[in-house]
Amino acid sequence: MTTNEKILSPQEVRKILNIDNREIVELCKKASIAPKKNDKGQTYFSYDEVKNLRRIQKNQTAVIPQEKVSALTGILNAIKAMETSLNNNISKVLDEKLEGMDEVVVELIRCKTDNESLRQKIVNLNKDIYQLKNELSCYKPVALGLYKKKQKYIWE
Repeated sequence: MTTNEKILSPQEVRKILNIDNREIVELCKKASIAPKKNDKGQTYFSYDEVKNLRRIQKNQTAVIPQEKVSALTGILNAIKAMETSLNNNISKVLDEKLEGMDEVVVELIRCKTDNESLRQKIVNLNKDIYQLKNELSCYKPVALGLYKKKQKYIWE
């Protein structure tokens, strides 16, 4: 029996090509191969047909990675475009929201400066009040709404 006359069952074809029946049917469609049936009605393939199926399978597996690479490249480009778009949109929104913040910061600094100067004025006024109370405590009522100033001793 020569290699052209050798026949293979679908089980043997599955083992040789390492694929299932569905994939065998797909390869047969691509190769335009119609499986034959013997007198018992069992499907079989010739050796040459299996060689053709294997050749198409190898070509198909060589094409798939290139298709996957181009698909992945397209997906990556779409993701990069989406990322750029998101970054631009977020930057725009942040710029719009923070646009008036410079004025607010300047106003806060001015208010803080005013607050500090008012605080210093309060400290100075409290000193003046303390001195005036000390001065007032030197006067003692005598009679008829008259007051006499007591001598204050300052110890140095």
